[in-house]
Amino acid sequence: MTLFAELLLLLAAAVIAVALCRRWHVPASLGYLAVGALLGPHALGWVASAEAIHGVAKFGLVFLLFAIGLNFSLPQIYALRHVWLGLGTGQVVLTTVALGAVGWALGLPPVAALVLGAAWAQSSTSLIGRQLEEQDEQHSRHGRLALAMSVFQDVTAVPIVVIVPVLGAAAVGGAVGGALALALAKALAAFAVVYLVGRRLLRPLFHAVAARRSAELFTLTVLLVALAAGALTEALGLSLAFGAFLAGMMLGDTEFRHQIEVSIRPFRDVLLGLFFAAIGMLFEPRALPAVWPWALGAAVLLLVVKIVLVAGLVRVGGADRGTALRTALTLAVGGEFGFAVLALALTAGALEPDWAQAGLAAILASMVAGSLLIRYNGPLARALGGRAMRSAEPPPPVPPPPAAALRDHTIVCGYGRIGQNVARLVREEEGAYVALDLDALRVREAHAAGEPVYFGDATDLRLLEAVGLAQARLVVVAHDDADAALRLLRAVRPAYPQLPVMVRARDDERVEALRAAGATEVVAETVEAGLTLAAHALWLLHVPAARIARRLRTARGDRYRLLREVFRGDEAIGGDAIAERLHTVTLPPGVAAVGCRLEALALGGGRVVATALVRDGLRYDAPAPDTELAAGDTLVLFGLPDDLLRAEARLLAAAR
Repeated sequence: MTLFAELLLLLAAAVIAVALCRRWHVPASLGYLAVGALLGPHALGWVASAEAIHGVAKFGLVFLLFAIGLNFSLPQIYALRHVWLGLGTGQVVLTTVALGAVGWALGLPPVAALVLGAAWAQSSTSLIGRQLEEQDEQHSRHGRLALAMSVFQDVTAVPIVVIVPVLGAAAVGGAVGGALALALAKALAAFAVVYLVGRRLLRPLFHAVAARRSAELFTLTVLLVALAAGALTEALGLSLAFGAFLAGMMLGDTEFRHQIEVSIRPFRDVLLGLFFAAIGMLFEPRALPAVWPWALGAAVLLLVVKIVLVAGLVRVGGADRGTALRTALTLAVGGEFGFAVLALALTAGALEPDWAQAGLAAILASMVAGSLLIRYNGPLARALGGRAMRSAEPPPPVPPPPAAALRDHTIVCGYGRIGQNVARLVREEEGAYVALDLDALRVREAHAAGEPVYFGDATDLRLLEAVGLAQARLVVVAHDDADAALRLLRAVRPAYPQLPVMVRARDDERVEALRAAGATEVVAETVEAGLTLAAHALWLLHVPAARIARRLRTARGDRYRLLREVFRGDEAIGGDAIAERLHTVTLPPGVAAVGCRLEALALGGGRVVATALVRDGLRYDAPAPDTELAAGDTLVLFGLPDDLLRAEARLLAAAR
């Protein structure tokens, strides 16, 4: 059978397996594993080109770590360092050491014992998240703790991917310490190169690509960046996946993160499925009779050790006994990445085939048993002595997983003049919002000003879900492209029939078509289209009518200045009578404005107003005149275009 025919057979079997997994509410990765095990060379033998398939499938791991990097940028990791370095690192390191020590005591070589410990320390985030959601426990204290700790394990995949091949090579050469030190030095060098290049080149590169407004070009650029970073780390003797993770981290702090994630997802999902199928081909059914006692014993061991260690860590962290036990029971389950660790170790020669078979079977058994532990975590915790659970106690500040970071917010599609007015009034009412726009220049200036604005096509349901569509309270279509609005409604309405969607229309011609497509309300553009749309949005967000009226009176009383404070982007001004605009200026080190007070600069001859200042990632509206400027500050200026140019030149003038 040709390689093409084998791939076709794998895909056909995978379609059936994943459909059954969805129906039975189990992780799709188990379906891919079963397909690989059944069709692989050690079972039916219908797919004999396992090495060739694995060579293609390894890119699934590359794109997985690239996606993980997007969700864990450096500022996010630093902000959550206390939770992760305490509970997260403690859980992974202690579990790896404890299980590895047991394996070593039973006669395993140190390298093999360490690899098995690292593989068994992982938990299945997809299985935990899905089952907690089915049980309506995802927002409980133990649910939030378990999800946060399991998400951290995704980050631990990075050093494991780097270390396992090194351990395999060192197991043959014998110099483990020197090999690890060299690998660490190479990893730091790769991080420095990717960081420096990424900070200077990636954002401008994606702005230039986004300006072309070509989805094909954007996707090609994402693939190029991910694989180029992987090629760099591979050239240093590290893994492709590590470089992809570093590139994802650099891009995760940009306004393009959500669109990049959507662009890469199809490649990641298909290739990752192929990767798990390739892992399934490593199963040898004929070896199970010899290793199954060890596999069952290892499964019981890893469940017990993880329950004890996690319960102890969470208890030390200040949780009551019941919460600690429920968190531990939820996290005890094995994880899909454990399969990937064992596959890497087997390929690198860090693990003997028999022990790899026992390790794979142990993880599979722990996932089956662990799903039962999650389902009955409450009764089991009470049986183990966790009766003193204080369910009414407010949860600790544990970060939710990235996919659930937004909740009860407004999604603004189109960040032009009207979209900005809607977002501003929502923010003034202390509401959260996220905006999407295809104007790369506008997105860059708004993002620099501290606004949650991202580049992306709002008609893509996957992108909307990436910015929290399932948890949103309202969607506002603030652009005037009726065809795009219809595409958005046709994508959103079947999946989210109850979600309010406000739509702006230029005239009455398409109003009925938009309403028929599912728009909650359509506002035809008039002289006060922005104010009307904002008023409807605030009403749907349950703001009192009197307060809405007061907001509108204030806007009119200020001679519509709020309506004129917009980022112009690269759109043509045409006949627009509103000439004033917003503009952002970031102060680099060494300019004369650093150390000066705002009032001393007399920006634009006094005709330019600083409406906000962004410092260290925090936005301060209406900065005081005596505010002293610092390097790295971003000023949001408002005024006429010529005055803004003069103000920017004054701010960026070199110090004498």
